Amino acid sequence: MHTVWKGAISFGLVHVPVKMFSATEDKDISMKYIHKTCGSPISYVRRCPSCEKDVDWEEISKGYEYEKGRYVLFEKQELEQLSAQVERTITILDFVNLEDIDPIYFQKTYYLSPDQAGSNAYLLLLEAMKQTGKIGIAKIAIRSKSSLAAIRVMEGCLAIETIFYPDEIRPISQVPNLPEAAGVNDKELGMAKVLIEQLSTPFEPSKYTDDYRESLMNLIQHKIAGEEISLAPAKPESNVIDLMAALQASIEAVKPIATDPGPAAKKTRTKRTAAADEAADTAAAPKPKRKTSSKAKKTIS
Repeated sequence: MHTVWKGAISFGLVHVPVKMFSATEDKDISMKYIHKTCGSPISYVRRCPSCEKDVDWEEISKGYEYEKGRYVLFEKQELEQLSAQVERTITILDFVNLEDIDPIYFQKTYYLSPDQAGSNAYLLLLEAMKQTGKIGIAKIAIRSKSSLAAIRVMEGCLAIETIFYPDEIRPISQVPNLPEAAGVNDKELGMAKVLIEQLSTPFEPSKYTDDYRESLMNLIQHKIAGEEISLAPAKPESNVIDLMAALQASIEAVKPIATDPGPAAKKTRTKRTAAADEAADTAAAPKPKRKTSSKAKKTIS
């Protein structure tokens, strides 16, 4: 793996030299824009609309638009000098519980390995975090960008995940058309809980695959081989109107197939299925009618 950062973890007066490696890779299939007429890839040019000419990199600087059409410019040396002031240290500020951090904060994961003669300090930090069950909240600068990060133990390795600052998280109040808090149909709720119970399973990452990427790669291989491609017609969209019918059909679709409906089969039912059956019975049970008081009756009439 390619080293993307070198520095040290600092907690208290302990200094742990580390190297950082990207823990993930983007497997999106890259494509270019091609001129259909001649088959050449399209190139992008840096062109100034005011001068109406192409611009070389030597003539370009970075700028911040502080008003519409007005910029403050920065020379490359100014930004490099600013970057040089950033310490190459992962400074742990606090230790917290992982469950206290909402997943919305997480960005990208990296692996950390000990550098130089830092194995002892690395193992010490790893084992201490493992036994206390804590993760470290730290500050780090990667490629001149300062970021918060969470350091945690992953299978005998320290991993660091960059996380957003609080002011980078958009408030939920900005989300349009959220339904107002209101009661839901109890029977529909019971059936929805049954469906969730039947679909619940331990998380196994290996069972999930990128179907789109596999289909696209398969299509690419067929095209390279010069085979004629025929695409299946798109499935017609259907608007589900009857929510109860949709829930019932979903439950039936994921129900375990019972090979023997006798007593032996009942004994071997899983706890999950039993709980689902109980929830279904509760959902299907008729509700007792409320008695209307004489005062209420007069008001209604």
